[in-house]
Amino acid sequence: MTPASQAAPPRARRSVVAELEGALLRSADTLPYFMLVAFEASGLPRFALLLALCPLLRLLELAGRGGLALRAAAFVATAGVTRAELEAVSRAVLPKFMADDVDPAAWAAFGSCEGRRVVVTRMPRVMVERFAKEHLGAHAVVGSDLEYSRLRRSTGLLKGACHEAVASRARALFAGDDLPDLAIAGSEMARSFTFCEISPPFTGDHGMNAAPPFRPVIFHDGRLVCRPTPFMSLVILLWLPLGVLVAFVRIAVGLMVPIWSIPYIAPVFGGAVIIHGRAPPPVRPSDAADVGSPPSGVLFVCTHRTLMDPVVLATVLGRRVAAVTYSISRLSEILSPIPTVRLTRDREVDAARMRAELASGDVAVCPEGTTCREPFLLRFSKLFAELSDRIVPVAMNYRVGLFHPTTARGWKAMDPIFFFMNPRPVYEVTFLNQLPAEATCAAGKSPVDVANYVQRILAATLGFECTTLTRKDKYTVLAGNDGVLNAKPAAAGKPAWQSRVKEVLGFLLH
Repeated sequence: MTPASQAAPPRARRSVVAELEGALLRSADTLPYFMLVAFEASGLPRFALLLALCPLLRLLELAGRGGLALRAAAFVATAGVTRAELEAVSRAVLPKFMADDVDPAAWAAFGSCEGRRVVVTRMPRVMVERFAKEHLGAHAVVGSDLEYSRLRRSTGLLKGACHEAVASRARALFAGDDLPDLAIAGSEMARSFTFCEISPPFTGDHGMNAAPPFRPVIFHDGRLVCRPTPFMSLVILLWLPLGVLVAFVRIAVGLMVPIWSIPYIAPVFGGAVIIHGRAPPPVRPSDAADVGSPPSGVLFVCTHRTLMDPVVLATVLGRRVAAVTYSISRLSEILSPIPTVRLTRDREVDAARMRAELASGDVAVCPEGTTCREPFLLRFSKLFAELSDRIVPVAMNYRVGLFHPTTARGWKAMDPIFFFMNPRPVYEVTFLNQLPAEATCAAGKSPVDVANYVQRILAATLGFECTTLTRKDKYTVLAGNDGVLNAKPAAAGKPAWQSRVKEVLGFLLH
């Protein structure tokens, strides 16, 4: 027998059908995802209504009418919502919460299958498809579908939601006798998978070595930090009135007291500012590079976590720091306790504005150009490296418990309010040493090399990962645009006063 004939036959390509709820995801509860849709797509009234119906939905599930409970939750959460809004929430909000609930062992078994991978869900397919295909690597998603009116608004009704219909559509995806080798299921839907071997949800380290790495969710939107279980949803609703009051008190006090005193009084109002490292002193006239020339200010290069980054930096330094930004609402500019400089994305104009500010004092810049919530740093623009050799990297980070203080799709003017609405907002500021002369453009380094070096040391300080992603990548994922606000003409036939009100609100809030 030849060595070739003794070789083991190649491993057959395996295909898999997996249930999402209770199998690929640890929790089989679909209600938190409908709560997210209600909150993000419609607001508090629908969110509160769905929470009020929660006891009835639980009773229906205990009575064996889980299908009816699912249809009721879907109706309350989606009825009247536009198709575009549902797709936006499913694209920008839901994947983060689903990714946090993925069962590692079940994912290992699912991801290690080299053939066709199919995800079966009890939720409307529109809510799952983006996450399943982008992050789980599914080739197809089988589930119920929402019905829409001629105005492209959801009627709240589901079609094809029974287990038998879902299983039949899953079976139809496999031609002839080419049946899936494995089914992963964790609920009563497993009884419908009669066309292949059924495996319960996995435990332990089954298949962990064979699975490809899970693709993390880097960009996500939405205001809620915690998974809105019935208990957490009740906590959010009860805290909201008090949170709004606390936020306005904190903002009012911050505007009235000297800026240097804020880190000291923050604990009195439930917040905290944690400082690591040593802040550089103000530049003195004797520090000028050339005798007789005015001194240049310090260029603080910060990671961009929220709109509050430059303000918190100024409070820690206790002195004037100008913030340069690509996108800030007019209302935020009015309320800002520090000067702000709006950039234009015209390289020459922006460089001239930043040089003018550096000539009169310190400047804070966030080269990422937009915020990122996850432990990743976006690509740094090289512009800052061309403007100054007095560069101090600053690692900014924050911790909140209930509400995210950033948004891509919502009103950016509300970002500071949502930050201060949290029970205990915490900011961490870590000052790194000023870049040595040999690490700047003055020593012949290219601006790109300087920017990449600063990105690496800031990522290492925070324990983050560097990426080459940009602002455009973020807004393409979350909002379906490039992140640049363009003026839109008023709709034909709309009363002039309505167009004017919309224009004023857009001017102030965006």
